[in-house]
Amino acid sequence: MGTPPLSPWAVLLLSPLLVGLWAPCVLSRPPNFIIILADDVGWGDLGANWAETKETPHLDQLAAEGTRFVDFHSAASTCSPSRASLLTGRLGLRNGVTHNFGIASLGGLPLNETTLAEVLRDAGYSTGAIGKWHLGHHGRHHPTSRGFDFYFGIPYSHDMGCTDSPGYNVPPCPPCPRRGTAARVARKDCYTEVALPLFENVTIVQQPVELHSLARRYAEEAARFIQRASDSGRPFFLYLALAHMHVPLTPPLPPAPGTDTYGASLGEMDALVGRVKELADSLGRGSTLLWFTGDNGPWAQKCELAGRLGPFMGAWQRQRGGSSAKQTTWEGGHRVPALVYWPGHVPAGRTSHALLSVLDIFPTLVALAGAALPPSRRFDGLDVSPVLLGRADVGHKVLLHPNSGAGGKVGAVEALRLAQYKAFYTTGGAMACDGSTGPEERHHPPLIFNLDRDIQEQQPLDVASREYQAVLPAISRAYTRALQDIAADNVSVADYSQDPAAIPCCNVQHVGCRCHGAPGDPHVEERTPWLCL
Repeated sequence: MGTPPLSPWAVLLLSPLLVGLWAPCVLSRPPNFIIILADDVGWGDLGANWAETKETPHLDQLAAEGTRFVDFHSAASTCSPSRASLLTGRLGLRNGVTHNFGIASLGGLPLNETTLAEVLRDAGYSTGAIGKWHLGHHGRHHPTSRGFDFYFGIPYSHDMGCTDSPGYNVPPCPPCPRRGTAARVARKDCYTEVALPLFENVTIVQQPVELHSLARRYAEEAARFIQRASDSGRPFFLYLALAHMHVPLTPPLPPAPGTDTYGASLGEMDALVGRVKELADSLGRGSTLLWFTGDNGPWAQKCELAGRLGPFMGAWQRQRGGSSAKQTTWEGGHRVPALVYWPGHVPAGRTSHALLSVLDIFPTLVALAGAALPPSRRFDGLDVSPVLLGRADVGHKVLLHPNSGAGGKVGAVEALRLAQYKAFYTTGGAMACDGSTGPEERHHPPLIFNLDRDIQEQQPLDVASREYQAVLPAISRAYTRALQDIAADNVSVADYSQDPAAIPCCNVQHVGCRCHGAPGDPHVEERTPWLCL
């Protein structure tokens, strides 16, 4: 097995020590892989990260029995680009996914991009995806056409369709219509006319989804997939993309006394992760690598329904108005919790300060599986198996942060991390809880923060200071090399065109596309699940 290739600019910036440590890991038997991706989760939503959080005993136990990564980052600060990068190991400027897909999207993750599931399936793995997809649902963009043998979940975010029990959101959203009478008044930020679909493979099995039972159903489907894979004798890859902690929140009913809506939902997510860990351990401790992380930071404009940033406040931005979390390139937008559990391989009770990214999941799992990276393209992720296994604690020297819906051009690199320094070329443009967005500001020369001294990103370095003048040339070189490397790569372009015919609908004759309603609902007939091609 060869060491996966790095981008030329990444090689130039890596220290000799890091290059020397980048040796392949040879295993006698390919491990199983479970990737759990939480949605809109805050770095401070884990008690292991933030002492004020009390609702995550299972995740905290996972941290105690595995390794906790405290400088771990999503590849973008919103849904579709982050997920595309996880499954390709490439930034949106390479894989073509720079912003979110909609319910009527014809396209998705470009078909010439190779997914992690495709690589692992070719290496002999059973592959399953459960939960949110959001990388295209029409035609060949569906998960079962992108390397997954099995899919069960919602094709996009679960606020992108109405339900009969809408849960908690800001602003509140109405339930799905039951009668096709007078046109309803649309509410801002709410999908009011098309019910949210639940798929099993390419079949809609419920529309609208019953959100309050979704966590239980995901756990049940994960158990079935793992059992089927175990019975087959093949290693498996399970990609479990949770609805938690994205709005609408649907905590267990009734809520525990003294628990707020967010805390109750966080506790439900924690219990789900605990159940999946039990399933992994039941196969034999050490046979399965479990990696928990998030797609981006909290959605600040959702106020009390948004997650906890921990210390990553983005204070400079907040002083000027606007969010410093989801959609932004501030730490709160992309620094996410990350835990890796693999008994006998990944050290227990360890905290790593290596600079790592969701981008690293692809090349790392490919290497541990004994497979090869797809040819004719460059990767932003690294094989960080030496870091996982405790043999090193050095990751990226440079990490790029693209705009994900805030100020600047969508998908463009608007911030860059070089060791402990972080440079911003554009700030502002994302909505905070108070409705402010903050002015979009371009910075030439860039704002530069020293995160070792200023984790809250409160005070940028004085441009006249020695420190600023010393680090600016290295940042400028890294930025230029990165963009040159991307320009020279095999770059994909996603199709963002839309057509109402692409909206998943089990029965266009029924109001709201209903096919399965609540028991006893006189307005809804039970229908044979509808095949969605």
